[in-house]
Amino acid sequence: MRIELARAVWPDLPADGPLVLVPVGSTEQHGPHLPLTTDSIVARAVADRVADRLPGPVLVAPTLAYGNSGEHAGFPGTVSIGHEALRVVLIETVRSLALWASRVVFVNGHGGNVRTLDEAVTQLRDEGHDVSWTGCAFPGGDAHAGRTETSVMLHLAPHEVAVTAAAAGDTRPLDVLMPALLAGGVRSVAPNGVLGDPGGACAEEGRRLVDALVDATARRILTAAPDRRGRLAGPAAEASR
Repeated sequence: MRIELARAVWPDLPADGPLVLVPVGSTEQHGPHLPLTTDSIVARAVADRVADRLPGPVLVAPTLAYGNSGEHAGFPGTVSIGHEALRVVLIETVRSLALWASRVVFVNGHGGNVRTLDEAVTQLRDEGHDVSWTGCAFPGGDAHAGRTETSVMLHLAPHEVAVTAAAAGDTRPLDVLMPALLAGGVRSVAPNGVLGDPGGACAEEGRRLVDALVDATARRILTAAPDRRGRLAGPAAEASR
């Protein structure tokens, strides 16, 4: 049973140390056709659907909607709090939740948050907290605002997708683009903010991608086998970009 923490009243919350899922997203450009909240929408949808599949009451916390998005700073609308601020937010969130929750899992929707999650969760585990994290990756998907994310958004929030504005950006593989991205950010390689090509995206493809991710994420949380950085093992241990 899923409980939305933001809509609950405290006497109705489980008293025996529940599991809490915390979606972690971003507010950043996603090309001319996807909303700034794309990563947050995906993380929240995955957390909600996973909570529905897990046994016992599972709480879903409000989404942490600001992340480490400096690579998108060249675009209006992007709001990035950076690595250090996000690290502190993650740490203090778990320290507070641990006063009444027994376990916390971050569900991450933005690749720029990965290093921060690794550092924060490692520290928290060293402090003795039962905390881990998992990412919303789609194996074989393109890097940012391409066919993969556009299909997922057409499934999750079709009213948020400006289909007629969709256009290809830089379609080279991410490993080829990475040096330029690190040096000059996304805008230096893709003026429209897209790393990939949204052409051919469809809601049915998005549904299949999300269903597979939810299945895998639920299995990882049930198995509870985090690595030394707190990442839950499985194909989605790396978050989508």
